[in-house]
Amino acid sequence: MRSMGGIDNWVNSRVNKALLLNKILETLEAVHQVAVDAAEQAREDAMHNENTAENRYDTLGLEAAYLAQGQSKRVIDCEADLAAYKNMSVINFTQDVPVALGALICLKAEDDLEKFLFLGPTAGGLKFNFQDKEIIVITPSSPIGMTLLGRFVGDEFELDIGGHHMHYEVIAIY
Repeated sequence: MRSMGGIDNWVNSRVNKALLLNKILETLEAVHQVAVDAAEQAREDAMHNENTAENRYDTLGLEAAYLAQGQSKRVIDCEADLAAYKNMSVINFTQDVPVALGALICLKAEDDLEKFLFLGPTAGGLKFNFQDKEIIVITPSSPIGMTLLGRFVGDEFELDIGGHHMHYEVIAIY
């Protein structure tokens, strides 16, 4: 069942939730910059003379314009993600508090692999390394986020992910 030795020592001695939140913001800012660069390039491509239609069947210009529009929407989404995390309060959870927004959760799978998940308001799927651990951001609307909300340390649950049936145990909440 529960073997928290190494995990508990790692989190108790080294995790600072304010630093974790800063790392999420840094990662989101890098994603935002990539989106801005892609949007600028798509806009330039859409306006380039080579994309002017030569006949009514030539859709290259239209396709470039759609790409530019999509990249611009991606920039807006990235800005919303950044704003959500900038407005987020740092919450340090205790083992007696259930999983909620802002929790860093350590799960142990049936194969004894450990996963560190951060329950955030947006940017589900974002992965980053923090103090030698891979952290994956999940949201309350994701299947695993919905399943984890309200769970406590020691709770076990099963989840089908990508056609794979997995059994997990919540071994730490921070």
